[in-house]
Amino acid sequence: MEMGQQCRRWALVLVTLFWAFSLLCCSSVDGFSKVRGVNLGGWLVVEGWIKPSLFDGIPNGDMLDGTQIQLMSAMLQKYVSAENGGGSNVTVDRDTASSWETFKLWRVSESEFQFRCFKGQFLTSSDRGGFISATVDSPGINETFSIERNNTRVHIKLSTGSYVQATWGNQLAFNYQGEPGWDDNAATFEMTIVANNLHGEYQLTNGYGHDRAKEVLMKHWNTFVTANDFDFLSQSSINTVRIPVGWWIAHDPDPPAPFTGGSLAALDRAFVWAQAYDLKCIIDLHAAPGSQNGMEHSASRDGSIDWPSDDYISQTLDVIDFLSSRYANYPSLLGIELLNEPSAAAVPLDVLVSYYARGYQIVRNYSPTVYVIFCQRIGNADPMELYQANIGVSNTVVDLHYYNLFDPYFDDLNATENIQFIYKSRMPQVQALNSANGPLVFVGEWTNEWNVTNASRFQYQMFGSVQLDVYGEASFGWSYWTLKNDERHWDFEWNIKKKYLLLGNSSTKSTNFFLLALACGLYLATIVGMT
Repeated sequence: MEMGQQCRRWALVLVTLFWAFSLLCCSSVDGFSKVRGVNLGGWLVVEGWIKPSLFDGIPNGDMLDGTQIQLMSAMLQKYVSAENGGGSNVTVDRDTASSWETFKLWRVSESEFQFRCFKGQFLTSSDRGGFISATVDSPGINETFSIERNNTRVHIKLSTGSYVQATWGNQLAFNYQGEPGWDDNAATFEMTIVANNLHGEYQLTNGYGHDRAKEVLMKHWNTFVTANDFDFLSQSSINTVRIPVGWWIAHDPDPPAPFTGGSLAALDRAFVWAQAYDLKCIIDLHAAPGSQNGMEHSASRDGSIDWPSDDYISQTLDVIDFLSSRYANYPSLLGIELLNEPSAAAVPLDVLVSYYARGYQIVRNYSPTVYVIFCQRIGNADPMELYQANIGVSNTVVDLHYYNLFDPYFDDLNATENIQFIYKSRMPQVQALNSANGPLVFVGEWTNEWNVTNASRFQYQMFGSVQLDVYGEASFGWSYWTLKNDERHWDFEWNIKKKYLLLGNSSTKSTNFFLLALACGLYLATIVGMT
């Protein structure tokens, strides 16, 4: 009996080895030099989680644009509420707070703010009856309030000098005269910060103000990515950089407020470095006007997604025209990505396909060979939808983003289950798209991080190697997110230098993969009881 069990276990190990090795053997390369890339995330489009210290000097830094707050009257012990989420009266009569009682801040200065309601209207003092309402779509002076803070308690003041107060009739008035104290009086409110999770380019530039923001960003642009980084990437078998940019780069050196000029010169330097170190560049429009996904990396002001409008789409096409005309003849330009991570929930497919088709034609006006890259929608969207859209006829690419994160499905997976998911789910999708009659396949973002707690370096090496081999099957290639990051397992440079990611090169792929398969087999043997 024992001998039979041992034989079955060894058989399982051998099957695992054969299966894993066969994945390598069945792959093919059609002569196209595939992208082995790294993203320069957090450089020309700020993402606070990548380098949090950029925000350290902003006064009232916990009240940036998009911060969500709730206000409770100290006197009534009731929450301020925009009835129906906005568009009508404001009351102070709720025992608990939810969406109608939550307001997004638009920052005017370090102490002046506008309050946006759930449905998009702003609190206003324009009512001649002396009461605050939520009826204005575009804020101005009557929608701008000063906030005076004393720990969690606040006073809200108008430009006229009078204070906002709660009334015994459960209304919000703006006729409190004099200087209120910090006791439970009518003009004192308890402020709860519900969310402060937007730390993008908009929050940084508007938080500091133009002059100080320019100082902070110029230093960042000059030091975060340098020629030495391109040298390091070249020596690490990387052949491409994917460079996220924001729409305001097309208006450099004087972009619309609050953005500051200077990123265009940094992008120019990147092309010079790329040519010096024999790297290619993909320009990725990461932040579109109006925001295509409401996230900080799209430079959203408050999480709203307003991009799918004719005006914003027209502005975005102008940006593509600018980038194409400026860089199409640079020998280092490999591709232009028309839009990063549009939201499936907010961007209709027909609107996106129309934009992609028009963007494709703009790039073709300047170059017949530059690759035009279409990013799949994030959320509940099938990447095959872009293959069925017939957007362009030559040198087109669909960009997939693969993370074992951001989905509850991955929360409880162990190391082996994460690796199996890449083989069982990601490999078949990559192979199916490779075989589709349409664009090439690009895994434009992936990382060596997961939700496995206390994982060993060996487990990280396994995870990274499996991703490299599976994503290496993509017909256009892959690009790691990102070059530098305060979160070390997202940091490509740290992963390479600390040997958490064994990149190797194409000539050693078979050996590395066989060793990986052997490690997986031995690990599986331990799981099934071989001790």
